[in-house]
Amino acid sequence: MTEAHRIDLHMHTTVSDGTDTPEEILGRVKENGIDLFAITDHDAIKGCGVIRQMRKPDDPKFLTGVEFSCRDEEGQYHILGYGYDPEAESMRELVEKGHRIRMEKIHTRLDFLKREFGIVFPPEEIEQLLRLDNPGKPHLANLLVKDGYAESKETAMRDYLNKLRIRLEFLKPEEAIAGILAGGGIPVLAHPTFGNGDQLIQGEDMDRRLGRLTAYGLQGVEAFYSGFSRQNREEILGFAEQYHLYVTAGSDYHGKNKRVQLGDTGFTAETVCPEGMCRFLEAVEA
Repeated sequence: MTEAHRIDLHMHTTVSDGTDTPEEILGRVKENGIDLFAITDHDAIKGCGVIRQMRKPDDPKFLTGVEFSCRDEEGQYHILGYGYDPEAESMRELVEKGHRIRMEKIHTRLDFLKREFGIVFPPEEIEQLLRLDNPGKPHLANLLVKDGYAESKETAMRDYLNKLRIRLEFLKPEEAIAGILAGGGIPVLAHPTFGNGDQLIQGEDMDRRLGRLTAYGLQGVEAFYSGFSRQNREEILGFAEQYHLYVTAGSDYHGKNKRVQLGDTGFTAETVCPEGMCRFLEAVEA
């Protein structure tokens, strides 16, 4: 595994908010010449089980993965977990809690759309939505576009869904980190500079954030990421060295739901492997 040159450890399937099934993801990984990959569905590990069952010995190397959406009084975080035992009780508990919170949010958003905008989706669309493994804002945005309420997913988010500020129960980062560690996995901070995806966290703010999360047991950072500039990447690599953290690479591929290509991480065969990434590869190989 330490010889892998093309790595993508951040991708989503139809188990969360991607448009490719786990089976299709495996095919695309092979088509793109990726040597090592992980599925990191939001608050869900079902897709990893599918890949483990269907993967052949000569297929690209695979790591169990997951991405937990977390929040505390200091902010929002996406915590990735790698190499865990999917049968571990701690992982099952995290997934169950994450799913329950997601279902509460989807019902709250449906009520909000009805109350504030008079938007009521046909019963069959609601039924199909609630049958999904982990429905979220992207699925609602797609419905708003499909039924003519918005021109695009971006406008659906801006004009409708992002106007609601949900104050429900949330998964705390220390819970996610502890659960991943208890399951034998490695907790990693996803796209650190971007926080939950809509932020910009740098310098002293990043230092404080990593100080808190490493105190909880965080072991790595996603320094190679599709949306990072060279400056973003270099800053996170510097923090990885400062805190002696593992380094990972991920595209955050969502299929048609995001304009990101599989394998677009900024880490190529010509990239010198950072010390933190070399240690990560050795750790997951062991």
